[in-house]
Amino acid sequence: MLVLLDESLPRHLVRELDGFEVKTVTQMGWAGTKNGALLKLARQSGFSVLVTADQNLEYQQNIPNSDMSILVIKAFSTRIEDLLPLVSKIRRGLMRIKPGQVLRVNQQSA
Repeated sequence: MLVLLDESLPRHLVRELDGFEVKTVTQMGWAGTKNGALLKLARQSGFSVLVTADQNLEYQQNIPNSDMSILVIKAFSTRIEDLLPLVSKIRRGLMRIKPGQVLRVNQQSA
């Protein structure tokens, strides 16, 4: 599974997701790309999942009718210190997410 880490999240999160093939938006040269174009580029490049902190992305894009999945992280902030407690939930989410699904990970999620 090829996972794209949105620029709204720190690149250091990649290290915590070992076992998954993770690239950042910046690594791909797509920094500053708008959501619709970003999802199109990601699909064309073979990505299955976009991991983001953008709470509105699912409402701006037609995710259910695409083969792309979105994992939305909601934490106190996007600082790595606030994301580390969610890493196990993020990993579980990546293992169970289905194409076209939006999955949310936060302090209260399972």
